[in-house]
Amino acid sequence: MSLVTGDALSLLLFRLHSGRLLGINLLKVNEIIPCPALTKLPNRHPNVRGIATLRGAAMTVIDLARAIGERGAADEDDGCLIVTELSRSRQGLHVKSVERIVQCSTRDVRPPPAGSGARAFITGVTQIDGAIVQVLDIEKVLHDIAPALEEAPVGQLLDGQDARLLQGRRVLLVDDSQVALQQTLNVLRQLGLDCTAVRSAQAALQQLHEYHQAGMPFELLVSDIEMPELDGYSLVQEIRRSPDIADTYVLLHTSLDSTMNTEKARSVGANAVLTKFSSVDLSQALLDAFRQMSGQH
Repeated sequence: MSLVTGDALSLLLFRLHSGRLLGINLLKVNEIIPCPALTKLPNRHPNVRGIATLRGAAMTVIDLARAIGERGAADEDDGCLIVTELSRSRQGLHVKSVERIVQCSTRDVRPPPAGSGARAFITGVTQIDGAIVQVLDIEKVLHDIAPALEEAPVGQLLDGQDARLLQGRRVLLVDDSQVALQQTLNVLRQLGLDCTAVRSAQAALQQLHEYHQAGMPFELLVSDIEMPELDGYSLVQEIRRSPDIADTYVLLHTSLDSTMNTEKARSVGANAVLTKFSSVDLSQALLDAFRQMSGQH
């Protein structure tokens, strides 16, 4: 049985100084470099080692071990940087070593074990060549260091007609990152939408079917892309193959930012794709969706 489009996942495996083995989605990685000289800023966050200059641009360097509750490296020359670009920002993750790139299926990535707790900083667990690999929740790491800037309450940005268009419309939200889930949920509720939130694509499918059978179908799904067991691309394909929910409007909301993701999202049947996280852009994307569904332009 062949894997559906979007089921393949490439992970960059790396180790912290404690020896802990972690993985990060390769699509979130720009490059791997030796740790350059750092500028130490006064009053910096304790999990930030300093600022590096990469090709003329400043970049925050995060001590990843400290950020997830472990002892950081004593010597900044000991290790390397994984340069990531996601959620509209670029940063370097200081780690002990990078091991290799592996291919797996999102279906082989299981949710974190029950009882992992809010400080686990992982979105899933898989097994590679007999070794347990934890998939890093980089969004949570970044949020703990620099919480999203408070923007004006988005509900105040709506005129009367737009507010009426959104009021009470039923939306399902799925995201495996608790931080991203809560950020998005806050915006949806400010817009007056009737929201339900779940943490996995399988749970989202179940909710879509159950609400449809109950005569209360969700009009719109806001979904993350990178999720354990079933990713956002595969979720869209499952929806489009199910006659009862096939016409659900799907907005893929992702920390990944590239033209490739947009093309792939369209190819599997998503209606739109948006990079996290801007409450204004998210509000506009939802307005566009409901205007389209209501025949407005």
